[in-house]
Amino acid sequence: MLNKPNWIKIKFPSDSSQIKNIKKILNKYSLNTVCQEAQCPNLTECFNNKTATFMILGSICTRKCPFCAVNKGRPLNIDKDEPRRLARVISYMNLKYVVITSVNRDDLKDGGSIQFLKCIRKIRQIKNIKIEILVPDFRRKMNIALEIIGKSLPDVFNHNLENVPRLYNRIRPGANYLNSLKLLYNFNKKFPEIPTKSGLMVGLGETNKEIFQVMQDLYDNGVSMLTIGQYLQPSKNHFPVQRYVNFLEFDQIKRKAFSIGFKYVFCGPLVRSSYHAKNQYIKNSL
Repeated sequence: MLNKPNWIKIKFPSDSSQIKNIKKILNKYSLNTVCQEAQCPNLTECFNNKTATFMILGSICTRKCPFCAVNKGRPLNIDKDEPRRLARVISYMNLKYVVITSVNRDDLKDGGSIQFLKCIRKIRQIKNIKIEILVPDFRRKMNIALEIIGKSLPDVFNHNLENVPRLYNRIRPGANYLNSLKLLYNFNKKFPEIPTKSGLMVGLGETNKEIFQVMQDLYDNGVSMLTIGQYLQPSKNHFPVQRYVNFLEFDQIKRKAFSIGFKYVFCGPLVRSSYHAKNQYIKNSL
């Protein structure tokens, strides 16, 4: 196992009362966050700043990606009241920008897209709020899912490619690189006025050259916003880190992304797809 370098440091606030309060609210309204379920290293910072990335459709994923800490298995029935509770908490927290993601739901005929639609419609009842959705790949249900989501569009459409195609069989079993690209391309083609976004992790065994090719593929398929961060192993039972990328390499990757043509790029060891998502959206809109 590689030793974690000293440039990867997680900041902890001196006062944890706000973090406890956010967790209390989420627990009261039975809402999940990817921050907690995926053991995000930025949880303390985001919760302390009164923000979170909400995860709908339960906390059990139908995929078994070895890098991910989210529980795997047979998911529960859809919670029909979830959109209402989600909108209520967002209003209570006075959020102006919200990110909604989900587990993979290969068991559903619509891939879970109807629940996304219901959540968007409920949240739209709150004034002056921007919505970003971070969706799964909707395997074999892509066309149905895009038609459904198209009935009430988000402000940003996000789907993470995660890493390079050579490693997909190992790190994203059940997913397909070209299908994920197609999802981003098809959304952009249908709704070119909505920014499309994707995220990558480094440290899974890829080379920078492969990452550069993936960035080119994303740009060629209509993606304008890109996030890239260091993969961190959630536990000893998860896929081991193959390398740690330093700040100089991240800077090289960022400069390459801008040279390709991306409008917005956010790179760094602790960068995650929805980390500072509101600022990402604002800077992309400039």
